[in-house]
Amino acid sequence: MSLSTTEDTSQNKTYRVWDRPTRMFHWVNLLLVLSLMFVGLIMLFKSEIGISGLAAKIGLKELHTVIGYLFAINLIIRLVWGFIGNRFAKFADNVPKIGAIKQYQTALRAGENPQYLGHNPTGKLAVLVIMLILTVIMATGLIRAGTDIYYPPFGAAVTQYIAADGVDATSIKPYDETGVDKAKLAVIKPYKSLAGTVHLYSVYFLMLLIVLHVAGVIIAELRHQPGIISAMFSGKKRIVGTPLDK
Repeated sequence: MSLSTTEDTSQNKTYRVWDRPTRMFHWVNLLLVLSLMFVGLIMLFKSEIGISGLAAKIGLKELHTVIGYLFAINLIIRLVWGFIGNRFAKFADNVPKIGAIKQYQTALRAGENPQYLGHNPTGKLAVLVIMLILTVIMATGLIRAGTDIYYPPFGAAVTQYIAADGVDATSIKPYDETGVDKAKLAVIKPYKSLAGTVHLYSVYFLMLLIVLHVAGVIIAELRHQPGIISAMFSGKKRIVGTPLDK
């Protein structure tokens, strides 16, 4: 694949790296994740901040779910783009290799600043972990939405399963056992609880990853490869010398 480059008077080269869908995913994902965390924290601490009542509880969960749908759509588009996007968007080009990570870390310790068009080897590992945890959060969130407030894509199947004989499944309401087969509801509850626990602790782990990611990007920007932050806005990186992954 040929790379679009331009040269300035200092003989730096500017490369077009991050395509528009990749950049849009990054910033939309950030906005949606922060929104989900904000609503999620309100849900966790609603009693402490004076929110009570079943209607408020369900309303918060519905808001969280609607934002979660947008998050899921954005993530699914990115997962698809990881197979059909440009070189730097494709997952095949971003598989972390242990040997490359060790060589990169050794170079940094030696005072060198190896330059990369795409993610550096450590960055590739970080992206892989973040994408995996985002996928887990999406999957468990959808399961929880289906088993908790009976939202798509699993809600209809859940209400069909737990509805008592002769009861219209569409009449089943969240947190209301009217018309529910309690034995079947008891079968669902452990899976609902497991999905909720995995979802919650995955979000806690994601919070840690976000802090580490931001710190790593700032350090890389200041010490190793200036311009990596602006590149996620413009799509272009300015490199001094020859990038190792050209």
